[in-house]
Amino acid sequence: MIAAANVLTDLYLSIAALIGLTILHGTLIKRAADDLLVRRLVFGLRVGMMLFAGRALIVLTGGMGFRFMVLLAAALVPLAALIVAEGLLRRHAPSWAKWVIGGGAAFFGFTAFWIGGGIDPARLVGLLIFQVVGFGVAGWMIATRDRKSLSDGENRMAVRLGFSLVLLLPLAAGDFLMVYIHLPVQVSAICVLALCWLALSLTRAHDGHRRSYAALLLMFGASLGTAVFIGVIAGVGLKGLVVIGAVVMALVLVLAIAAAVRAQSVHLVAYMAEAEGDDPLAFLLGLQLHPLVDLAVKVDGASLDDAVLARIFAARPVLAKGDFPALGATADDHMAHLFARYDATHIVDCGCFPRQLVALSMPALQTSAQAQIELCAVQRMAALMATSAMRS
Repeated sequence: MIAAANVLTDLYLSIAALIGLTILHGTLIKRAADDLLVRRLVFGLRVGMMLFAGRALIVLTGGMGFRFMVLLAAALVPLAALIVAEGLLRRHAPSWAKWVIGGGAAFFGFTAFWIGGGIDPARLVGLLIFQVVGFGVAGWMIATRDRKSLSDGENRMAVRLGFSLVLLLPLAAGDFLMVYIHLPVQVSAICVLALCWLALSLTRAHDGHRRSYAALLLMFGASLGTAVFIGVIAGVGLKGLVVIGAVVMALVLVLAIAAAVRAQSVHLVAYMAEAEGDDPLAFLLGLQLHPLVDLAVKVDGASLDDAVLARIFAARPVLAKGDFPALGATADDHMAHLFARYDATHIVDCGCFPRQLVALSMPALQTSAQAQIELCAVQRMAALMATSAMRS
């Protein structure tokens, strides 16, 4: 009975991790599928999805035919961590690190298709050492990053990734060594769910790291307390408590992830309420001080056709990268030029005459569909300021 409970718990945890990864994957694709960092993160998420899908299929089929999926994904995890770290920090890993991680991924990826059991446990020990090295390199890059070369948002993402690596390493080791340390279930899914929640909570920049970590600690504490309460009533032993705790933690984290997707405000309403002055250009440029805005600069449109710009911003006062109105080839060229020149994610019309535009850059990981709505409200307020000034 206990063995069956352990197997079912592994299936439950794998499905829970798949749900969390799928939610984050879909959210990132919807936000900015063409963003370079998002593409790197999506690769990492798909590696994780393959790993947990393989685990679930092994339980559901009752055989080891899908074990190669788990082993192949485990071989790609260090490579994914390195690729994400490079994209996040905007720097290349040292050549030796690329050779070690790339070579290790190729070697262990090849051994994933070795069906015979004679290669284990040497293969599992090697994979564990390889993952420790991969996480260590990614963590070293994060710890030694040039903080001044990164925006506040990028530094915030780097800290979250580093924290996730610290949390993931012992839990991943527990998965590899569960037979030897007598761990009843594979608990790395808990860390993956925590990583998904931390990534989605990046939009709440006003909360800061302490509040996010405190919320995560509260969820862990509540889950452990609930597990102990149920375990005492049911009269289970330590292994039973671990199983119950893992199930409760997974459930709480999946619910928290779903809630985080629904609450994706970037708090621009507070900026509108607290902003001073009545100059629409200064009002929009003041967004530079917002925690989720990396760049806010005035656009020099002297080389562009104002008639074309008028058509563009009449159709879309807040223009988002990758979401252009269909206004013809000339308008497409103007819009592409604006985004390429300023490396912006949004171009906002101040509503003034003569026309004034502001280019904004908001990291893809820290924005959401709600951000577009709030930016439209900010632009509307700037336009009202401009109208009021013209009437005066």
